[in-house]
Amino acid sequence: MTTVSEFLSGVWADAHALTGWEALAVALAVAYLLLAMRQSQWCWACAALSTLIFTGLFWHVSLLMESLLNLFYLVMAAYGYWQWRSGGENGNGVALVRWSWRRHAVVISATAGLALLMGYLMDTHTHADLAYLDAMTTCFAVVTTFMVVRKVVENWLYWIVINSASIYLYLSKGLALSSGLYLLYVVLAWIGYQQWRQQFRLQPCPSLAKRSA
Repeated sequence: MTTVSEFLSGVWADAHALTGWEALAVALAVAYLLLAMRQSQWCWACAALSTLIFTGLFWHVSLLMESLLNLFYLVMAAYGYWQWRSGGENGNGVALVRWSWRRHAVVISATAGLALLMGYLMDTHTHADLAYLDAMTTCFAVVTTFMVVRKVVENWLYWIVINSASIYLYLSKGLALSSGLYLLYVVLAWIGYQQWRQQFRLQPCPSLAKRSA
């Protein structure tokens, strides 16, 4: 039987091995967010590198959905770069848009329902920990990432909720640096929302851009 001291030694050894990679992933993730707030297409390069590291970290601590989510982020990083650089009607990149509250209500309801189903399946058929919370943050992060790619202004409000839940999720798995990152994300997401909302108002014909959503 494993003693308490042996268990703690094992946890410390694992945490020490992961810290360096986690710190690099956190730094790249912060760079991604700061660049995204400025609508810089180079945010997606930072996102790609960060997600490669996080994929391995989350798989190591049995957060299966978080690991799969980061593989999705890697694909979306390439798609996001293309959209911000060459997307839109004129091939000059997508413009900021806003969604109606009805559209948000539909998106939230559908995503929550899918997350509950996925949480149940993981809880009953896999070794995943915190299956329902893991599934909820993952499903909403997938949807919100699409919103970022399409430059939906309200994406930042979604991230505030997702990141708040992720803080608890990562703390429970001993990923202290990741938890600190997501605490910073909550603050920066609010700032990002204010910036994008202001930038949307300064766009030519904002009412037309809003209807295009």
